[in-house]
Amino acid sequence: MASSASLRGAMLQSPLLTPRLAARRALTARRRAVPAKISCIGWDPEGILGAPTGGHIARLEFRRRLESDSDAREAFERQVREEKERRRSEREARVIPDTDAGLVEFFLDTEAREIEVEIGRLRPRLNEAFFNHISREIAQIKFAVTRTAELEDRLIELEAMQKVLLEGVEAYDKLQNDLVTAKERLMKILQSSDKKATLLEMVERNELNISILTLLDENIASAKTSNQDEAVAFMENVRSSIVKYITV
Repeated sequence: MASSASLRGAMLQSPLLTPRLAARRALTARRRAVPAKISCIGWDPEGILGAPTGGHIARLEFRRRLESDSDAREAFERQVREEKERRRSEREARVIPDTDAGLVEFFLDTEAREIEVEIGRLRPRLNEAFFNHISREIAQIKFAVTRTAELEDRLIELEAMQKVLLEGVEAYDKLQNDLVTAKERLMKILQSSDKKATLLEMVERNELNISILTLLDENIASAKTSNQDEAVAFMENVRSSIVKYITV
């Protein structure tokens, strides 16, 4: 049974349904959902932190407590790790269908907060054949002689899912391309014998951006975990140089 926050449930909250039409449709337990809350809390694709609670002052107080109280910070980080592991386990326990039809139902029953992760995990399956399958089913419903309330619901679900997945695939592919480019540019900086000249050259070409800095930070964090002190010092020095020139 799908979660109440599944993509299928969220789609059925669509404003395309008129009050009269919505009133006469008895949604099944599988399709019943609570309206999703949209909030801006920074980059949290897996939704580990959940929706923010309290006001601005409460959030500042919580942040100060984490910064000053090592025990509270450790407990919070442990909670984040446990929640991330729980979601990973649940994700891996799901059976991925072999057919395009099964994959459609899989995504319709996926929690909204898991969509980005599943797009990345199943990107090879989200190909032309898969989207053609969705388009054919949409066309069949649109040109059906008799369109029942259930078919109307199905049409709304499919069209919304198609839009979400197409946009998600486009964003994922762009992210992967940006990552490849960032890796190439970072290697160019790290291997340069004259880093200042290289950075100035990249500034002129508008090749320095936040993606390079993010990738470098990940490498620094990894080196710290492995106790590679010399590598950490070297990359932090490079980072300070990049920050001086970064524009985007």
